[in-house]
Amino acid sequence: MHATSEFIPRRILPKRIEAVHYNHARLALARLGRPLCVARPGHRGLEAILDDEQWLCVDAWRDDLPVLAWRAFEARGRGALDEPVGCRLERHHRHAGLVMGTALEALDVALRARLMSPPGRGE
Repeated sequence: MHATSEFIPRRILPKRIEAVHYNHARLALARLGRPLCVARPGHRGLEAILDDEQWLCVDAWRDDLPVLAWRAFEARGRGALDEPVGCRLERHHRHAGLVMGTALEALDVALRARLMSPPGRGE
């Protein structure tokens, strides 16, 4: 896996992640281990690699080059679990904007499936 620090993002945007998406990712990390690699339904060739510091979306068909990265999560000051979490979205690929809108929803679908699958079944 390439660390995003090796690559300079094309654009950095402040974002807010809906609580349900953030909470599913944190639960998956706690239950399934770190780092967690997740294929993205509907996004052929794209995989997400999650850890505590970042959620990195990579192009698995192009040597895991970064496409998007969610970093600098602002969860500490959250007053309740249903509040969105601020973060920084880094766009690393010139076409990242094409998947940016659906990327978190696809990740959430894949994480929910992994969390609901029987132990030992993987993806």
